[in-house]
Amino acid sequence: MTKRSDQVADALKQLIAEHRLKPGDRLPQEKELMTQFSASKGTAREALKALETQGLIITRTGPGGGAFVADVPPDRAMSLLANYFYFKDITIHDIYQLRVHLEPEMAASVVGRLSEGDFQRLQTTMTIYDAPPTDQQEEHAQRIAELSFHEVLVDLCPNPILSFTCHFLLGLLKNLRLCHNIYDLPNPELWETGRHYQMQLISALKRESEADVRRIMREHMIRAEALMQEQETIVLDEFLPSRR
Repeated sequence: MTKRSDQVADALKQLIAEHRLKPGDRLPQEKELMTQFSASKGTAREALKALETQGLIITRTGPGGGAFVADVPPDRAMSLLANYFYFKDITIHDIYQLRVHLEPEMAASVVGRLSEGDFQRLQTTMTIYDAPPTDQQEEHAQRIAELSFHEVLVDLCPNPILSFTCHFLLGLLKNLRLCHNIYDLPNPELWETGRHYQMQLISALKRESEADVRRIMREHMIRAEALMQEQETIVLDEFLPSRR
């Protein structure tokens, strides 16, 4: 059975949505909530605490205090979601099974929407890996920078759900220990193919060809997965002796 405080919390979320409250808007005072939802003081406070823990509201004390709708930062939402996967045995294929379908659509969604400044941002991310890496530290940094190219496109994606999901997948590639171990391995082909496809993508985006953008990004994801899986096998063989 759902706790009474959880019921009140759900009702409060519905109230926020129905009244189209925005970040910074004040919620009804505690006494009003008690009356409106026929709840005790303890239940009302527990409901507010639950929403605050979820990052949906903030509470302030003192004069002018109360409960206010919060602006949930994307990074916080992704961090909470990442905690769910922290102890999951995620593979490279798990990530790319989604990337290969979502990123071509994400990239196609920005066609015709990019300014000169946006193209400059994409070009700037590529300057970090203009030349092959000279050591392991530089190679690792280039792998992270290569993901930044995709993050620029994600930031410009007009579909908030598609943008959030693609951003989350990129976060997994940047933060998972498995991926860090993969990036530490020499892989000149990963550098060459990443740069090759990104140059093609910029060209297709400038031509405003959705079909080419989709095709190039899909080919990029398929090739990247193959190269990453080769490295994944090496990493797992090294760190999991039972696989030998």
